Amino acid sequence: MGEVTPPFWERPLDTLDGTEWEALCDGCGQCCLHKLEDADTGEIYETDVACTLLDVCTARCTDYPNRKAKVPDCLQLTRETAGTLPWLPETCAYRLRAEGKPLYDWHYLISGSRETIIEAGVSAAGRVISEDEVDAIEDHVRIEGFEAIRVEDDEE
Repeated sequence: MGEVTPPFWERPLDTLDGTEWEALCDGCGQCCLHKLEDADTGEIYETDVACTLLDVCTARCTDYPNRKAKVPDCLQLTRETAGTLPWLPETCAYRLRAEGKPLYDWHYLISGSRETIIEAGVSAAGRVISEDEVDAIEDHVRIEGFEAIRVEDDEE
């Protein structure tokens, strides 16, 4: 008997073709949320503010093929960068595979359903707001255990 070939999501990232690479995405939408970086410490803070192209109800990009043209700072995730971006969530399939870790059971490739990511509480669907609805992204920073408040600068 021959050797059994593992499913593509268990293989190293550099062995995946374009279709397999795209299929690896769990569709959580977390990479499409704005992040803020502390200029002094380099600490990255998550927000609940989504890119203008993210459908906040489904956590799917509304114009994925043209996203770079419409949102020039949209980062193209690659096989080389997947394991080097600290702001990618620890649950991200690309990050997991770059680190040689298996996918979670809720990933649709394992569960067979796109709903299990929502049930697991990992998806941004229904939990975020579009940047088109926000005045100040800074008001939407999520720091566990803290509530963000705005302090106005005193003008003299």
